[in-house]
Amino acid sequence: MFMVLLCFFYFWQTNMSETLPHKWVMLLSTRLVRFFSKARVVCFLVVLTLTLLIIASYNLTSDKKRLPFTTSPNQVRPGVVQSNTAAAAEVSSKNNLIDMKQLVEIINSKLEYTPRKVPDEKDVIERDSHLFSVIPRHFLPGVKSPCWYEEISSERSTDPYRNNHYCSGSPTRETLCDKMRPNFHKHLQHRDGKLFRLRCLPYFYIIGQPKCGTTDLYSRLRMHPEVQSSIIKEPHWWTWPRPGYFHSRDGLKDIFRVENYLDLFDVAAQHIQEEMNRSSSGDHHKTQFVTEGGTEMINVLTFEASPSTMWDNGARKEAEPVFLTQDFIHTLQPGAKLIIILRDPVERLYSDYLYFRTDKESVKDFHQRAMKSVQLFQSCLSRRSLGSCVYNRILLKAMPLRLHVGLYVVFLLDWLTVFHRDQILVLRLEDYAADKRATLQKAFDFLGLSPLSVELEEEVMKQRVANSRGVKDKKVGPMLPATRDLLREFHQPFNHKLASVLDDSAFLWSYP
Repeated sequence: MFMVLLCFFYFWQTNMSETLPHKWVMLLSTRLVRFFSKARVVCFLVVLTLTLLIIASYNLTSDKKRLPFTTSPNQVRPGVVQSNTAAAAEVSSKNNLIDMKQLVEIINSKLEYTPRKVPDEKDVIERDSHLFSVIPRHFLPGVKSPCWYEEISSERSTDPYRNNHYCSGSPTRETLCDKMRPNFHKHLQHRDGKLFRLRCLPYFYIIGQPKCGTTDLYSRLRMHPEVQSSIIKEPHWWTWPRPGYFHSRDGLKDIFRVENYLDLFDVAAQHIQEEMNRSSSGDHHKTQFVTEGGTEMINVLTFEASPSTMWDNGARKEAEPVFLTQDFIHTLQPGAKLIIILRDPVERLYSDYLYFRTDKESVKDFHQRAMKSVQLFQSCLSRRSLGSCVYNRILLKAMPLRLHVGLYVVFLLDWLTVFHRDQILVLRLEDYAADKRATLQKAFDFLGLSPLSVELEEEVMKQRVANSRGVKDKKVGPMLPATRDLLREFHQPFNHKLASVLDDSAFLWSYP
């Protein structure tokens, strides 16, 4: 700007000298030169002052404003991830910038962390008072599943699913709710001029993990005559709709009240009600009983299978949440049973990528995303605790892959702070795929279910594998060896800790 003014002054002086007397031109020129000299000094001082202020402000605030997972030269060093010749041709060497030795050392040091402080029960109840006002602290003694009677008004019974957000989520869900409506009134109980409905929570939960075979396990378990599932396999209520993290069809976020969730078990509750009616009428030979502590109980087990339940606390705003999903479930159901099915976390991550990516899938793209995700996690871990990085919403949104989902032991240890080890069954997808019969029997024994008849067992075994990898995904091919080496080295310390906690070397997944 200053140079423009000087140029303007030069041309103005030249032109004016041709039209004005010489003494006036000289007078004006002298005054303008003095003016511009003073202006230049003032301008220089102003710019210098602003520069110093900006530098000082940046130095004072940069540590506070820097994102916890921003990579810096001190955290990323070249030449550590080794790749073979074939992989090097596919992946640019500039991506091999992670000091895995340093990262593994950080992970190992932070895996020996102090268990989380479990919040007091009264604080959990205050956190979601409506939930605990709807569900009683004690359930019906003659039913193995957690069930109770709830009074319902005649007005509400006219259309019990009218305000259920699950029933408006999709045409499929609308159809399911429409099918439940005709049977609803048939199962209402009339007592002292009042109407009651039987309500039930799940007896057991399949809580994780995604892309580990939960859908297939769910579909086979629900074929057992003593098992009744929710009408939707994955309500995700504990992790997304309950805290208001779920997007409805119109694009808005809404909180799903606990009544919406309980409606999903109406078919199961109606089945249990029928068993109770048969039992009270003396038709015992058709009723499914189990003896516990010398008391006969109706052995119908309710369940659902939301693979986000184990790991996703993203709706909580804290970097390291004080309240986790398991705190609420345990406060309601201290005797609940949990099933977890896991697979090699490296293969899980690749399957997750292929499932959620709808275009431009490629092994090179996966490698770049894996590199970026590991770098971001390393940068966070160099500044924060392990729990903070695993549950950090900002970090999870920034990572191009759901790397944190495969850090199984972190989530398992948090669940073990409130549930006993014998309440959790941990399976491996690799074992399930190799011998479904034996793995299902483990689940049946864990749940206390009766053996299947030979005919039904064969029917269960013949069922088509659910939610397996499609033809389109198979065409992408296996991940690059360099990517596999990177991810295996990253997951190795977590797998070692998991194998130690479970006392089972199979969860090492044969990493070198």
